[in-house]
Amino acid sequence: MASSSAASATAAAAPGPAGPASTIDEDLYSRQLYVLGHEAQRRMASSSVLLVGLDGVGVEIAKNLILAGLKSVTLYDPVPAATADLAAQFYLTHDHVASRTGRAAASLPLLASLNPYVSVSLLDADTAASVADAVAAVAAKYTVVVLVNQSLATQTTVDAACRAADVKFTAVGAYGVFGSIFNDFGPKFVVSDMNGEEPRSVMISAITVDDGDDVVVTCLDEQRHDFEAGDHVIFTEVQGATGLNDGKPRGIKVLGPYTFALVGCREEVAAMGAFVRGGYATQVKMPASFEFKALPEAAADPEFVISDFAKVTQMSTTHAAFQAIDAFRDTLGGALPTPGSEAHAKAFVEFVRSRAGDSAEDLDAGVLEVFARTAAGVLSPLAASLGGIAAQEVLKATSGKFMPIKQFFYFDCVEVLPSPLPTEAECAATGSRYDGQVAVLGAGVQKKLAALNYFLVGAGAIGCEMLKNWAMMGVGIDASAGGGIVITDMDQIEKSNLSRQFLFRDSDIHKPKSVAAASAVRAMNPDVHIVVHEARVGPEMEGTFDDEFWDSLSGVCNALDNVPARLYVDQRCVYYNKPLLDSGTLGTKGNTQVVVPGLTESYGSSRDPPEQSIPICTLKNFPYQIEHTLQWARDWFEGSFRATPEDCNAYLGSRGQEFFEDLRKQGPGTMLATLEAVHSSLVSARPTCIEDCAKWSRLLFEEMFSSSIKQLLHAFPADMADSNGVPFWSGTKRVPTPLTFDPADETHLAFVTSAALLRAEVYSIPVTADQAARIAEMVATVEVPVFVPKAGVKIATTEAEAKEQTASGGGGGLEADDERIETLLNALPVANGNGANSKPLVPLEFEKDDDSNHHIDVITACSNLRAANYSIEPADRHKSKMIAGKIIPAIATTTAFVTGLVCMEMLKLVRLGYTDRDGGGHDSSAWVKAAAGGSAEDVKARRVAKEKKLECFKNGFANLALPFFAFSEPVVAASTDMGGGRMWTLWDRFDFNEGRDVTLGEFLELFKERYEVEVSMLSCGVSILYASFTNPARLQERMKMPLSEVARTVGKLEFLPKQRYLVLELVCSDKDGEDVECPYCRYRFRF
Repeated sequence: MASSSAASATAAAAPGPAGPASTIDEDLYSRQLYVLGHEAQRRMASSSVLLVGLDGVGVEIAKNLILAGLKSVTLYDPVPAATADLAAQFYLTHDHVASRTGRAAASLPLLASLNPYVSVSLLDADTAASVADAVAAVAAKYTVVVLVNQSLATQTTVDAACRAADVKFTAVGAYGVFGSIFNDFGPKFVVSDMNGEEPRSVMISAITVDDGDDVVVTCLDEQRHDFEAGDHVIFTEVQGATGLNDGKPRGIKVLGPYTFALVGCREEVAAMGAFVRGGYATQVKMPASFEFKALPEAAADPEFVISDFAKVTQMSTTHAAFQAIDAFRDTLGGALPTPGSEAHAKAFVEFVRSRAGDSAEDLDAGVLEVFARTAAGVLSPLAASLGGIAAQEVLKATSGKFMPIKQFFYFDCVEVLPSPLPTEAECAATGSRYDGQVAVLGAGVQKKLAALNYFLVGAGAIGCEMLKNWAMMGVGIDASAGGGIVITDMDQIEKSNLSRQFLFRDSDIHKPKSVAAASAVRAMNPDVHIVVHEARVGPEMEGTFDDEFWDSLSGVCNALDNVPARLYVDQRCVYYNKPLLDSGTLGTKGNTQVVVPGLTESYGSSRDPPEQSIPICTLKNFPYQIEHTLQWARDWFEGSFRATPEDCNAYLGSRGQEFFEDLRKQGPGTMLATLEAVHSSLVSARPTCIEDCAKWSRLLFEEMFSSSIKQLLHAFPADMADSNGVPFWSGTKRVPTPLTFDPADETHLAFVTSAALLRAEVYSIPVTADQAARIAEMVATVEVPVFVPKAGVKIATTEAEAKEQTASGGGGGLEADDERIETLLNALPVANGNGANSKPLVPLEFEKDDDSNHHIDVITACSNLRAANYSIEPADRHKSKMIAGKIIPAIATTTAFVTGLVCMEMLKLVRLGYTDRDGGGHDSSAWVKAAAGGSAEDVKARRVAKEKKLECFKNGFANLALPFFAFSEPVVAASTDMGGGRMWTLWDRFDFNEGRDVTLGEFLELFKERYEVEVSMLSCGVSILYASFTNPARLQERMKMPLSEVARTVGKLEFLPKQRYLVLELVCSDKDGEDVECPYCRYRFRF
């Protein structure tokens, strides 16, 4: 039974756990729901987990499970907190160690505070019973039992008890730089969705019953189906062989990227008649059943999920080490091998080999040695990554979603270790909270970590996990050596952050993320030194994040969620020669990249392909997917509630005349459309009360969902065909249907209500709750004019026509009328006036996470009404919010896994000296010096030696749903041959520092003398400071001026107060007059 501690009672008093039929808190779990779905979330909310072992890995698993929203998590670990635990167990303190509090009891209060919907308690077990007996006795009460760092004998006993009670079992182990996971989900475990990807849907151009056994389905041109053999599909809207529209899943085999065949249904389809046209084939997720073996049987014939394909051959060695460690501990009186001990490592190698029999020679002695020398230690990064993967496996067990690890998974990070390995003396405990880490890395690396000054950009999900890891690792704790952590984030905490940004609580909502995160981490480890900023990192903040700031850093870590910010930070790191750690997550997918100064390509060296945009004509007239209608609705929202009010304010304010001049430059078509909108907003349709707003929304409904559709059908009737008899409304063109307003229809009413309320907000019209409730009555009395088709309206049917109309501003094809423009200008209220029509409006910035602001309500209703026009399957509010808000699905498990990998790369940077404050271990001018000091062969040899360091670094990609893991060496930075044995990369430049601000003439002479090239053109920014063809008199004057003065007067540059450098671009030629491709020059002018 669970104990009734105060912390447990507090958890129980929180909102009750969600059962199968309970409402899910979508505000809290929104990002996670986009990963798992509502059904999986409900299954998790009715599941109970027993977690045994609350060391560094155990607390990571517990944290992730509680954030995920299980029904209950019961903890069991009576082992007293020890100093070595503090290196990874972030909820233990020195006080817990001093009082010898059990690790589970010590962790309970803070774990229980993570999620009010999850009951967190202690297992009240017989203290005289063994862990195996205590857990086996209660296993049947839980959905899943998780053992962390328990003996093999305990694992075997508990696994047997779980199998007997149809309870899922997971065992997790971590020894030094090695980690393991074992799953036993029973003899028949059903997975409802193997990968979590959205079912693929494709349009059909042909269905053919061939002469063989196949029914061949061909997709519409340029639509790859991306199906796989064994997939199942259902058909809808097929014309001709209509029997296929029965909703029955049919198996397929892939014939090519645009064709597939139906399996085993040739006769059935042949009897349905000939295919005519149209239809969709949509992938269906079919459940799959898997058999798991009990631990002893699985261990004898192990099946591995590979964590790193470069280490496939050592899986059996790692497996043997984990299977043998408990027996070896018996030879040491129950203790683990002494950290760094060569003697114990040698004995362990011999012990494991003696158990291996005929396969002893296949074991890797080097792997076994490292295992033994580090086994007694703990690394926070490994605990984070392993805890993320293991927690995801538990969620799979409770939800039946995603493919579980079957059955063994081994992971290691041996590359973080110094070479040679630290000695026993270097790994000795000193009573420090970092002893667990020192036991693995040695005291030398720990000293380097303490002196780091690292910049963390972002304090969201990745930022929170990163700060926690750094606090456990002791990053920047030595202020006397310049150590510290600098963090910045401009965002405030929202409720949706709480399900994965574990440093935050309800009481932190609306606080700055960077401030709250720093405060939480200081509580975990008072040693940390953190400087907090609340600013974005970008060109506008270079007065704060200046040359002195960047020069002082050891390295930079991105925890950002957008590409432009990442690219800017990447450029700064290349310029200042700082290592960069970058990572990102997308649901269960995660990736990491390490950028090493002077060695690898940068983040910006390679780009993902741009996101495919929706053609304009598709959005305006021919949508066929819900994504199209949602984008249309979002564009309408931006135009109606933000852009037009901003245009009105621009006219009404001090920019009145300037606003008109800007419009004229955009052409008469755009000017007329904008003026029409401004005139309507300020004069002809300006509301003064909520009734006016309701009338506007009702007429808007008629125009958007009825009249415009009737106009389209007037131009292109439903039965229209071309000269060859091919229907106009075919392929991706779906014939639309006008809607008739029905106040009893929830979607109709939702649109007019939310649109009316938003319009009232734009005009600062107060609306009472009673008035809002009566909007349905208000719209019922609105007189709607009878539709009359317009003549001369041009409707774009191709992308080219749509772009031409957009460029001209014509939209519907009506030409701009100068007289109409003049009439509108004269009718507008006076700018800067005091009349009622001159009051400024309130533009609305789209905010997806405030459910009370009606933004998502109106966009969802608008999109679904548009979808109804075109017979497109509507989307619920949850899905609409994700698509319209461009929400990135996220879950705590992936975040924990990814940040652990990033910190492993940080440890490699530290041990190889790339975080030393001497340019990140890279001299950006060494390429020139090296060429002057040796032959081309010497240069090549130095480069090869440098690239040898690349072998230990890894960029990672993983998908925890599959599960799939892949690591690769970073790509070497591309080089340019300058001639004379001089090769340079993006990291290299001419660093020019004479200790003073030299004249332009001195610069040119010194440059020619030093680098044996002649500068023919010198520019700074967009201005040319020197060119050989410049007027001689003017040139002579500039030659005597300090170079910074030339930049200031000629280039019109304004220097920041603490700016040290100028970036100079060069055009150079060699002694033979041939052009030479050179890097830029960084010139220091202030000291």
